Amino acid sequence: MPDITAVKCLVWDLDNTLWQGTLLEDGEVVLSDEVREVITTLDERGILQAVASKNDHDHAWERLERLGVAEYFVHARIGWGPKSASVRDIAEQLKFAPKTIAFVDDQPAERAEVNHHLPEVRCYPAEQVLQLPELPEFSPVITADSRRRREMYQAGFRREAAREEYAGADEDFLRTLELVMTIRRAAEDDLARVEELTLRTSQMNATGVHYGDAELRGLVADPGHEVLVISLSDRFGDHGAVGIVLLERLPGVWHLKLLATSCRVVSFGAGAVILRWLTDRAAAAGVHLAADFRRTDRNRMMEVAYRFAGFADDACACAAAVTGPGREGIELLHIEPTRQEPPTTMRLDAPDLAVAAGAPEVSHG
Repeated sequence: MPDITAVKCLVWDLDNTLWQGTLLEDGEVVLSDEVREVITTLDERGILQAVASKNDHDHAWERLERLGVAEYFVHARIGWGPKSASVRDIAEQLKFAPKTIAFVDDQPAERAEVNHHLPEVRCYPAEQVLQLPELPEFSPVITADSRRRREMYQAGFRREAAREEYAGADEDFLRTLELVMTIRRAAEDDLARVEELTLRTSQMNATGVHYGDAELRGLVADPGHEVLVISLSDRFGDHGAVGIVLLERLPGVWHLKLLATSCRVVSFGAGAVILRWLTDRAAAAGVHLAADFRRTDRNRMMEVAYRFAGFADDACACAAAVTGPGREGIELLHIEPTRQEPPTTMRLDAPDLAVAAGAPEVSHG
């Protein structure tokens, strides 16, 4: 069966790949309308793009700017080192696994060099550029957030640069960001992004369970469940939808079936803020809180977040209410909630879970 793992970033060679001609030899190079359309199409689908080229950096980047496409590339590794080193650096900067990176180059030797050092990176010849948008690995589900993914990553780089320049403590820096977390009940047009988050998140995913569209629609329609979407914004821009909560209301206990957040917001303490808010709301409602956790090879950070929030393996009679199929390998973590103080590093706008869906949202921060 062919590998159809979605491509998150396409890395372009320049000479005789992205443009026609060799910059240092020909002086003038041409970007065809068809290749320009490939660039914009992939960008609209939320596939990030970068450059790995053996060229003079300033000369090549100036030409990308003159051709009007420089803004589409979130990273450019232009120099004289091995292409594999450039591709590896791009993957590390984006925090993407190599299997989600693709590389296109006109030279078989360059593709072979990348493939030798990074066998999980998919390599394509330049002759295939115009067909890339037709391939399944370049055809993700398109959401409102995916259309803005490049802009969100570029805002993230500006944010990181500001952090490097800031001399104070991390918590003080977070306050300068003017962070706003919004938790809201999912609407129909959120479901594609919610499904995507259950698929794409791994480090901060409590169970690794994928929820499909039909199952999510059923949960949204069920008054006994809450499907919550978490978004984040700050003075640099909108992070988009960065997390999901699937919560079941049971007699005497709220069952947290899934908490997943993007790894992009780990440094903001998003998971801890969400868990403290859920704990506070459960305490206000007079119920216990039980959370599913299934260990994977990547979600150790999520277990730490649960433990730090006070969840433990303590036995409680309320666990008897948590039943259903597919619970093999799932640990049930439990907390008897107490009221929590609002976060100090961000404003939190969230619904009151004690009232029915459709009620107005209130601020808890």
